Amino acid sequence: MPVKTWDMGVRFTHWTVAGIVVWNLFGPTDQAHRVLGYIAAGLVACRIAWGFVGTRYARFSAWWPTPAHLRTYVRSLAAGKPLHHVSHNPLGGLMAIALWLLILALAASGWLMRLDAFWGEDWPHELHTYLSIALQACVCVHILASVVMSIWTRDNLIRAMLTGYKRDPADKR
Repeated sequence: MPVKTWDMGVRFTHWTVAGIVVWNLFGPTDQAHRVLGYIAAGLVACRIAWGFVGTRYARFSAWWPTPAHLRTYVRSLAAGKPLHHVSHNPLGGLMAIALWLLILALAASGWLMRLDAFWGEDWPHELHTYLSIALQACVCVHILASVVMSIWTRDNLIRAMLTGYKRDPADKR
């Protein structure tokens, strides 16, 4: 029996931010780029707030990647028997945090680039570029890991982020 894992707010935020990130990484760097970047940062801020007050599996308490959880999960991967998590697994949680921090940092560095105080300075633009490259790398790892783990665990993580439902941990397929 499937378990309702991701509520509409989590899924809307995920896919909207994903679309904005793709647009901003490969589209023109114009006024729309800036506005979309700020919208993405606002959505990430909303998702972070939802991590404190949201639904059961959206809350940080359901998936925060503590060192102990990370060690246990990595050991399960090394043993070839990944532990099932209804919410994010610890590595997925760590990636979510990294992606969110990069998006927020990109918004901040983009804002800094537009300030008169930094007119003529190269470092805000360079920082923005490096953060963008880091985000691209993390997005690639995130997508690859989602596909690999979906196949390995037979728990379609991409479908779960579309429908909101994941496999019940009691289902031993």
